Amino acid sequence: MRAGLQHELDARRQQWQAGATPERRALYEAQIEELRASGLVEQVLGVGSRAPGFSLPDARGGSFALSDALSRGPVVLVFYRGGWCPYCNIALKAYQRVLPEINALGAELVAISPERPDLSLSTAEKNDLAFAVLSDTGNRVAGAFRLVYQLPTDLAQAYATNGIDLTAINAADEWCLPVPATFVIAATGRVTLAHIEVDYRRRLDPDAVLAALRFPETGLVA
Repeated sequence: MRAGLQHELDARRQQWQAGATPERRALYEAQIEELRASGLVEQVLGVGSRAPGFSLPDARGGSFALSDALSRGPVVLVFYRGGWCPYCNIALKAYQRVLPEINALGAELVAISPERPDLSLSTAEKNDLAFAVLSDTGNRVAGAFRLVYQLPTDLAQAYATNGIDLTAINAADEWCLPVPATFVIAATGRVTLAHIEVDYRRRLDPDAVLAALRFPETGLVA
């Protein structure tokens, strides 16, 4: 049996907590709870919605248009925060492991973050990703899916002290990120699975994506 993605994420979380100060742990937990109470999840594009069209540059100098991909079959969209986030890297590697199964079901896998294209390339290379990794500068596409939030000042300062300057990483003037999310979009353009998680330490297991591709009429949201 394949080890679950959340098991890997929980191990990373425990490792981080062992070395973090109580103040830093409390700050991160508070931000997650603020996001949970903000109502953002309720506003995100849900099952049955028509996915907004978009075209974005990929990490290797090409481009990806959702309409073109849907003409070939279903599309799995994975929104992640960036290659600087260890939880994102763990999740991307997990999706890479099931890429042959996703493709065998006639679907295409795409990952999207607000990182600059050169950093998206670094993310793809260090994780040996064989699927398209797209740069959503300014969170334009993430905004269309209603995933974007602005980091509070104290959290932005905490990130900066760890060497994470989102204005440089994302080539943007704002400290904004998408909440991690996964969508399965049928060839018709309709969303058949929507998973949104304000706690960046939790992600949708790839097996749920495979189930949605096998049984698209079910309609899943989490």
